Amino acid sequence: MNINIAAIRNNYSLTEVEAIYNEPLLELVFKAAAIHREFNDTAEVQVCTLLSIKTGGCSEDCAYCPQAARYSTGVDVQALMKKEQVLEYAQKAKDAGSTRFCMGAAWREVRDNRDFDRVLDMVKGVNELGMEVCCTLGMLTEDQAKKLADAGLYAYNHNLDTSKEHYSEIITTRTYDDRLETLDNVRKAGVTVCCGGIIGLGETHADRIKMLHTLATMPEHPESVPINALVPIAGTPLANNKKVDIWDMVRMIATARILMPKTMVRLSAGRTDMSVSEQALCFLAGANSIFAGDKLLTTPNPSFDEDNAMFSLLGLKPRAAFKEEKQYLHEVAGA
Repeated sequence: MNINIAAIRNNYSLTEVEAIYNEPLLELVFKAAAIHREFNDTAEVQVCTLLSIKTGGCSEDCAYCPQAARYSTGVDVQALMKKEQVLEYAQKAKDAGSTRFCMGAAWREVRDNRDFDRVLDMVKGVNELGMEVCCTLGMLTEDQAKKLADAGLYAYNHNLDTSKEHYSEIITTRTYDDRLETLDNVRKAGVTVCCGGIIGLGETHADRIKMLHTLATMPEHPESVPINALVPIAGTPLANNKKVDIWDMVRMIATARILMPKTMVRLSAGRTDMSVSEQALCFLAGANSIFAGDKLLTTPNPSFDEDNAMFSLLGLKPRAAFKEEKQYLHEVAGA
């Protein structure tokens, strides 16, 4: 199939996405690398840090998640962190090279209470450090999204996880449409969208294709698309799922890059099981964002020192915070 992939589109058919995804792997990576070079600085990687500000005790039943209260995973329930602790952690992340700081709370949805007021205060504090602030707090109303925006929130993460068809096999305590509604509320508030998924949940290739199609046909592409490999956790229903093959990750990243040329495609969970060579393939295929720091919420992640060594070896550099906004202001000033 001859597909015009040199332009940013939101009208891909499922058949077109399937054709791209199923290209011979080396050809797929070559095309993705060319598009990545056309639309992005391939030497730049956005370095993000994710902190669990409220851990465990979640009422959801996400089959992959060790923070669900109904599973016995050894994760202790912890109260919402204090602002001073969060800002100290954010400053350390900034000093280590992170430009985006994401705060995650194990909530089903945001409630209008004192805890939400405290999170709004944290958002203001991290924003004042000069970092892009991201939150992942569960479902949001439009009014709550607006309050976060007013506090200085830059991005909101709310992953689709998988295809609509496979979703009920993984989560039953909310629907796919609930996810899409929250993303719509985030957009209406003027906050950038971080939305991706997880592979290794027992889904088919068709499910992966459908998830990518959903992301690529949103009215606006998500500014960030995390591609996660399942980290099986003892005590969860998916504890015995087999490790995701690196070539599946490369294929997902390359397809996402072709479909969404300017999006930050994040190589997320699962990096601890990847060699530097395997991660290099992902960067070649179009990944240009990572999570740095020794934990992703409650799962292990490579340390800052390991990532700095990898960046030095591969000739990569951290992307500056607020780069798009700074470029725009520079262009306006020069007009």
